[in-house]
Amino acid sequence: MTSPATTNPLGQPIGFAIGDWNSPPHPARTTLEGRYCRLEPVDPARHASRLFQELSEDREGRNWTYLAYGPFADLASFRDWMHATCLGSDPQFYAICRRDDDTPVGLASYLRISPASGSIEVGHLNYAPSLQRSPAATEAMSLMMRQAFELGYRRYEWKCDALNFPSRRAAERLGFTFEGIFRQATIYKGRNRDTAWYSIVDREWPDLNEAYRSWLEPANFDTNGKQVLRLRDLFRPQENNIPPTSS
Repeated sequence: MTSPATTNPLGQPIGFAIGDWNSPPHPARTTLEGRYCRLEPVDPARHASRLFQELSEDREGRNWTYLAYGPFADLASFRDWMHATCLGSDPQFYAICRRDDDTPVGLASYLRISPASGSIEVGHLNYAPSLQRSPAATEAMSLMMRQAFELGYRRYEWKCDALNFPSRRAAERLGFTFEGIFRQATIYKGRNRDTAWYSIVDREWPDLNEAYRSWLEPANFDTNGKQVLRLRDLFRPQENNIPPTSS
């Protein structure tokens, strides 16, 4: 879906008027409640030990390959990282906790929070094996997205290493639009990163929100927990193209 445009008195195409939109507030450090999970602001004293245990079930360390930090050799170093990194306001970290037993099984954050432009990014995603491919994994993303758009953000971003194909597939499954590759965007762990950019904008959110709600209904899962309808089956068609400039 491309942005509508208009023309100024000189005949030049310009972006559509924003009208009475106001800059949204910074997301509060509050718990986000869902049916399958809750997202709690990170508290090392509460979350570090069990979360380290859960993340360590990723025996090969695959979850850490495309993150700029980790894996951590022991709980002490993981806790030190949490204290140094996860307690600020940007990035603003959440522990993803299962509702049935309150176990922290993943991390996520808001980052590059720009109220002035109405843009916010989700990142620092690390899902323990027990969280992956579960309803809670999808619900966690929908809860963060819902809060951002309800606060008044216009643009919700997802960025990842262009070689991180699981992350790219996850973004596409969640309804993000691919916007392109920023070549040689940064360096991490001593290697190059080309960055893939994805986004959802506010006018797309109502349809996506309805799709998430429908997919997360208990009736969408059989007695073995297998989905009946895929999430993408519930999306309305979108035009995911970026128009070229004309000569």
